[in-house]
Amino acid sequence: MEELDLLKKAWQKDTYKNEQISEVEIYKMLHTKSSSIVKWILIISIIELLFWTAISVCYNVDDYMKKQHAENTIVYLKALTLFNYAVIFCFIYCFYKNYIKISTTSSTKQLMQDILKTRKIVQYYVWYNLTMIVLSLIAGFAIAFVYNPKMALLKDKISHESNYHTLLITLGVMVLTCVIVVGLFWLFYRILYGILLRKLNTNYKELKKIDL
Repeated sequence: MEELDLLKKAWQKDTYKNEQISEVEIYKMLHTKSSSIVKWILIISIIELLFWTAISVCYNVDDYMKKQHAENTIVYLKALTLFNYAVIFCFIYCFYKNYIKISTTSSTKQLMQDILKTRKIVQYYVWYNLTMIVLSLIAGFAIAFVYNPKMALLKDKISHESNYHTLLITLGVMVLTCVIVVGLFWLFYRILYGILLRKLNTNYKELKKIDL
């Protein structure tokens, strides 16, 4: 925002009156910056989708399920994967629409509304991804517990205990793992999208001053 600060200072000084720095010029700069930020949100979301797609291609889930003798879960996992891709594509399409809308808008109020809308969609996108991570972890733990032959000894021990000590420890490990994994992803999204959202919020505040 250094260029914007310089413009505002110059705008307020008598020595720069001849330069005729106006609110229109400040708006144009905020408009350009906002458009660039939304473009990066779109690019990052596409890169993220490509990354997870590459992971899924390299790691064959079907083969793993067959080794675990959990073939009956494959169809459900595929349905969940298709649903997840459909939702992600919807988010990316929304980011694209917002980018086009912000790039072409010529109204301060409309730009402010578009910024707020973009921030909300990004927040929904992050919370959706975190929710899917939690559900994926739970599903993974459940499938491993039910189908993995290595879990037979653990299941036998749990079934013969009256105080549920082993079960509580197992659940505790699962919950702790979920918290750590989700926490790392939350931190990643907080840093990655948080920086862009804070810049958008700064632009919104500056636009609000102009609109007063």
